[in-house]
Amino acid sequence: MSRLSLYIPLVVFALIVLLGYLGFSITDRNTLPSALLGKPFPQVSGPDLLQPQQQVATKDFLGRVVMVNVWATWCPTCKAEHEELMRIAGIADLDIVGVNYKDNRAKALRWLTDYGNPYKAVLMDLDGSVGVELGVYGAPETFLLNRRGEVVYKRIGDINTRVWEAEFVPRLQALEVEVREQPSVSQQTAASSIIATGAGQ
Repeated sequence: MSRLSLYIPLVVFALIVLLGYLGFSITDRNTLPSALLGKPFPQVSGPDLLQPQQQVATKDFLGRVVMVNVWATWCPTCKAEHEELMRIAGIADLDIVGVNYKDNRAKALRWLTDYGNPYKAVLMDLDGSVGVELGVYGAPETFLLNRRGEVVYKRIGDINTRVWEAEFVPRLQALEVEVREQPSVSQQTAASSIIATGAGQ
């Protein structure tokens, strides 16, 4: 056996690792497929964050177009997303249902007090069991459900204005959901600054 042949397994292994790394880095984590796409959303339920003696169940929202948003106070990306969710709640004729994932109730309540509450209801998933049933990778993640309760889209990662307009609005239009035009908060802030600057001159 030649000395060169001894290195063949090592070279093959290195190529496999390289191809795997390139494939993972090229793939957008936000486009990872969900086994739930095109299927009924799991009939999950849990205590309501605001009123723990009551239950939140996804079956209660059948007949409406729903965004199910998985979030947590320990998730920095969720904080960046929250402003956009507040905007969406004001312009889209749909229900936003939250799943508070592996979080602390007191911190979650403080979060909604400080930053506003875009949710129709918030299901507490303290142990992550609901997240397991939904196939959640982490937070934030968002599912878009049609009126029959079927998953038509899943977003892994935050929803920002660009994602909302490119990924959600066309699907909502296909579902005949009214989305009223309104500038983002950052656009409103910029416009206010221009007006204030003009008034001071």
